[in-house]
Amino acid sequence: MTESGVNILGDSKALVTEIERLKKEKDVLILAHYYTRGEVQEIADVVGDSFQLAKMAQESTNKIICFCGVSFMGESAKILNPDKKVLIPAPSAGCPMADMVDYDQIAGLKEKYEDLAIVSYINTNADVKRLADVCVTSSNAMKIVSNLPNENIYFMPDMNLGSYIKNQVKGKNFILHEGYCKYHHHVDIKEVKDLKEKYGYDVLAHPECRESVVEEADIVGSTKALLEYVAATKKKGYIVCTESGILHQMKKVSPESEFIIPSSMNDCRDMKKIDLESLYLTLRDETGEVILDEGLIKDAKAPLIKMMEMS
Repeated sequence: MTESGVNILGDSKALVTEIERLKKEKDVLILAHYYTRGEVQEIADVVGDSFQLAKMAQESTNKIICFCGVSFMGESAKILNPDKKVLIPAPSAGCPMADMVDYDQIAGLKEKYEDLAIVSYINTNADVKRLADVCVTSSNAMKIVSNLPNENIYFMPDMNLGSYIKNQVKGKNFILHEGYCKYHHHVDIKEVKDLKEKYGYDVLAHPECRESVVEEADIVGSTKALLEYVAATKKKGYIVCTESGILHQMKKVSPESEFIIPSSMNDCRDMKKIDLESLYLTLRDETGEVILDEGLIKDAKAPLIKMMEMS
C-alpha cells in the first residue's frame, strides 16, 4: 500500500514511480551489485562490484544507504558509515562463502605463524573482518597482497581467489582458508571446454572459479573487469563464467554480442531475493536496518579503510 492506501504490489511501473519518490523524499542512495535482478539495477543510483560499491558507500552524503546486495555488503556499508542508516531489502540474503569462516577459526592465527598478514576477502561477516589486517576484493586483491610487507599470507575465505593470487604473486607463503563460492566453484571445466570448442568465443572467468576454469579463460577478473573487457572488445560472443546478473550490463555495452553462461554456473539465490517489491517496502517502512555494535564497527573498520588506502 502507498501512503494513500493504493495497493501497488505487482505493478512494476507503479513500484518504480514510488521508489523514485521515496528515494528523493528520504534522501536515499540505492546501491546495487551486478548480480542483482535487472529491474533492481535499473533503478539503482550506482551499480557495481563489491569494491566500487564499498567506495561509493564511504563517499556517500545521503542520509540513508539502501544496499541491494547480500548481508556482508550491508555490514560493510554500515561499518564505513556508522552514523548513517543502512538498509538491506532482503535481510535473509546471506553469502554461504562468508559463513564458511568464523571468529574461532581465525583467532590465534598470529601465534601460529610469524610475520603473518591476515587478508580477508570482503565476502566475510563483520565479526571475522575485525581480525583481519586488510580486506580485499577481486578487483584489488592482487595489488594489495603484492604490496604487503609480510612473508606469510593467510587468505580467507575463498581458496580459489587465494590460489589465483598465489600463482601470480611470488616470494610469499600463502595459507589458504578452505572456503569457496557455492556457485562459481561448481562451474564445470568440461562444459566450458565444450562450449569454447563449439562456439569459439572468448571465455570470461571470475577468479572465484576453480583453477582449471581460470586456466582455460581468455580473461580473468572481477565483474567490473569482465564488463570492461566486453565493452572494449565487442566480439561476436562470450562464454561468461560468473553470475548471470552481469549480463544486464554486458548487453548494454555490447548489444550485438551473444552471451552464453554454462549451465553449471547457477544463479546466486540470495542476490535474486531482492526485487522491486522488497525494495519499495524497505524504503517505505525503513525496514531491514543494519545494526552493529560500536566496538565491532571500530575493529572491522580498520581493515576496510586500509583496503581503500592501498587500492
